[in-house]
Amino acid sequence: MSTSISILADIPEDLHDALKSYLDTHPDWDQDRVLSAALSLFLMQYGKPDRKMARVYLDSLFKKDLPTAC
Repeated sequence: MSTSISILADIPEDLHDALKSYLDTHPDWDQDRVLSAALSLFLMQYGKPDRKMARVYLDSLFKKDLPTAC
């Protein structure tokens, strides 16, 4: 079973506005799902290869139940 960790991050306002606009037009996505997909893709591309990151990425894309924040 996978657990979630909450994070707080400062992001540029332009990035926040773009995220908000995307979420407004894609109601099946939420901020946690977008950030999980984006971060796992980044780590797959620029970190060491890890099947766990691939699983998180695919689960995010295909909306498999993601763990809830602790």
